[in-house]
Amino acid sequence: MARCARGARRPAVPRKRKGGLGVRPLPTAAERDAMETRQLRWDTVAALRTSSKGRLSYCRCWLRDEDVLEGCMSPLELSPYAGWVLDRVIKQTAQEIASSGSSTPKKSTPLANRSSSLEKVTSGSCQGSPPLSSTELSETKGNDDRSFLEMDQEVLQAVLPSKVTEVEGCIRMYEEMHRLKGKEELRQRQEQQEQMVRAVYDLASEQLKRFDELKELKQHQEFQDLQEVMEKSSKEAQGQQEKLKEEHRHRAKVLNLKLREAEQQRQRQEELERLRKEEGQERLRRLYSIQEEVLQLNQQIDPNYRHKDLPRIDLSAYSNRGNQICGLVSGLIRTTSERGFPTQVDVANTERALQEMRGLISSMQQEIAAAVEEKRKRDEEEERQKQQELLKKEQMKAQTPAPAQQSGGKKQKEGLQVKAEESTMQWYQQLQDAAEQCIASFSGLSNCKDNNEVKKIKTELQKAATIPVSQISRIAGSQLREIFDKINNLLSGKSVQSGGRTVSVTQHPQGLDFVYYKLAEKFVNQGEEEVASHRDAAFPIAVVASGIWELHPRVGDLFLAHLHKKCPYSVPFYPALKEGTSMEEYQRMLGYQVKDSKVEEQDHFLKRMSGMIRLYAAIIQLRWPYINKQGAHPHGLNNGWRWLAQMLNMEPLADVTATLLFDFLEVCGNALMKQYQVQFWKMMLLIREEYCPRIEAITSSGQMGSLTRFKQFLEECLQKKEIPLPKGALQPSFWRA
Repeated sequence: MARCARGARRPAVPRKRKGGLGVRPLPTAAERDAMETRQLRWDTVAALRTSSKGRLSYCRCWLRDEDVLEGCMSPLELSPYAGWVLDRVIKQTAQEIASSGSSTPKKSTPLANRSSSLEKVTSGSCQGSPPLSSTELSETKGNDDRSFLEMDQEVLQAVLPSKVTEVEGCIRMYEEMHRLKGKEELRQRQEQQEQMVRAVYDLASEQLKRFDELKELKQHQEFQDLQEVMEKSSKEAQGQQEKLKEEHRHRAKVLNLKLREAEQQRQRQEELERLRKEEGQERLRRLYSIQEEVLQLNQQIDPNYRHKDLPRIDLSAYSNRGNQICGLVSGLIRTTSERGFPTQVDVANTERALQEMRGLISSMQQEIAAAVEEKRKRDEEEERQKQQELLKKEQMKAQTPAPAQQSGGKKQKEGLQVKAEESTMQWYQQLQDAAEQCIASFSGLSNCKDNNEVKKIKTELQKAATIPVSQISRIAGSQLREIFDKINNLLSGKSVQSGGRTVSVTQHPQGLDFVYYKLAEKFVNQGEEEVASHRDAAFPIAVVASGIWELHPRVGDLFLAHLHKKCPYSVPFYPALKEGTSMEEYQRMLGYQVKDSKVEEQDHFLKRMSGMIRLYAAIIQLRWPYINKQGAHPHGLNNGWRWLAQMLNMEPLADVTATLLFDFLEVCGNALMKQYQVQFWKMMLLIREEYCPRIEAITSSGQMGSLTRFKQFLEECLQKKEIPLPKGALQPSFWRA
């Protein structure tokens, strides 16, 4: 800015033309115009001098300061007004030259070029170009100075007189000297600063070394102190360790004494436990012997007993009480076996039950003896009458049994049966004989152990018969039909695929009987296992079993044989304990599973029985939908009605009867209601009013769950006059899936 101000104060004097005379002629009109123009220029310079920029003072001592030196080193800049002033000066000069004549037209071209270049420089400087960095400043400083000097010279040669040029040169030289002097002073000051930094660095290095030495010395002292403390603590620790060792030896002695005492205590407890187990086993054997004796005594009570000479004696009351005592003893044994070993109280209860049974037998025998004595007296009286009336004796013999039999029949109605009807037992025995015959018919196939080919055929036939049954579940009707067709084709002698192999019953002469037996057994096993766990599975299994039964009746007979053997309550009948039969065998006859002389739990037993009864109840009401239904069901609802009537004619069993009746009616009750209508509701009332009290009379407090559930089911059905459809029943939409 200072340079711009100084440049503005310089007068724009044109150069002298060469080749003229020494005497100036009188000014012409053009010269007068030029003089006026120069005067205008001086006025402009005077106006610039009085401006804020022109009033700036210039002092040579500023070069000594760093900020002034930095200003000198910065690139030169023109005032924003310099371009406007020079533009006016150059235009007026060009006009004067043009008006003076055409003798020098070519000389205006350099001046115009200069003005254009000056305008570019001025505009570039006035537009506020971005500041240069120090590196760029140092690199371009010389070039900028030279370029500006050349431009100033060219412009001033055209504008300023020679005197002003000399003065300007002197000023430039003086400024250059001061700039070089400032640079030298700056260099010296930088060297001083560098020397000072080096001195400070050396001093800091020496101080750091002293600090490191002091720190090392302090660490060495601390290490020695720590070592002394560690030696002292190690000595104390050794003393403490010796003390602890002594205490440990003392405690070890005490612990050894305690261990010996604990071992002795354990041995005493083991001995007591062994004695308790022995006593428990002894009491358990005592319970079994009491149960066996009670059952044997109960066999002596025959409700159908009729002495040939005592037709009026009715033993049904004794039989009912005997059955109740047997149920009580069985319940006690079952409860104690689940709990562990029986207590002395359990033994006392069973012994009281045995004494009661013995008293019952004694009372029955006394009653029989009294009746015999009465009969003997009556016979003597009749003998006397015979002597008097010989002709009437035969009539008396013929008429005497009739009223006795009638009165005995009335008393029989008061009690219920213990044994199944004779016709039912005959049917049961026929089915078991048929199953034994079937087993004998394929004995060559089942007992073959040496022939690997026969064993392979047996395995493949068993898989082909049982695997499809295992795949039956709540699947779509189309998939169920594929399973049915596969089983039917196998029984019809066609080849089927099983495990990637082709299998047919024609591969062995006994193959068909073997498949009949295994298929029927598998159906029963599914009821025992799958239906017991998933009650909805009863219906798809039952519909397939019913269809196979209808097409192959022998499978149905074998199914009933397996079912009756595993679940005798499906006949129904209660196996009696025969003389010479062990308790384990008798439990198996009742349907219990016995493994390693251990009887299964009651809940598991009831669950299996429930699954098989549910499967049976589903079979008697379902038929395979893709078979001609003109014929009757091979084992229809009439068999369910027969089973229900016979169950109600027999003495109930605690926990078992209520569970099976509930499962049967829940699955088959809706179908029986639609088939028998009024008669069915009469039977439901009979169950609620007469049969449930009999069940409750023999049921202990811990076995009331199944009875309570059955009674609630009866009450709901009788109130609504409706038996709901069983859960999982097959709807028409099932077969369209």
